[in-house]
Amino acid sequence: EENYVPDYPVNYSVTLVEFGIKATDNVLLVPNKGVAGLIIVKNINGYLAFDRCSTVNPEKACAVTPDVGGFTATDPCSGAKFSLLDGSPQKDPAKTSLKKYAINIAGNTIYVRN
Repeated sequence: EENYVPDYPVNYSVTLVEFGIKATDNVLLVPNKGVAGLIIVKNINGYLAFDRCSTVNPEKACAVTPDVGGFTATDPCSGAKFSLLDGSPQKDPAKTSLKKYAINIAGNTIYVRN
């Protein structure tokens, strides 16, 4: 598949309090997980988690960077933009959504797994 981000085992957890402290604009960046790190987002629909690896030339493992406001993220290698509401491509050359990971909240802890 074109623009395929490979599967890497992901098993990460963070408490809701820790998320609130460490997140900027309701976006938490987690290094050294997945392909290029994780990006965990809190929005009106709850929490979402994506791999930071851009789907534009994923073999380069270029990590997307959240834009001010936390609604989009930009691939610094290609200039592509992605929505942090659902991971969908927002600006060329992006054609494929960011890789999404499953989120489960138990008690006061957010679990990200695949």
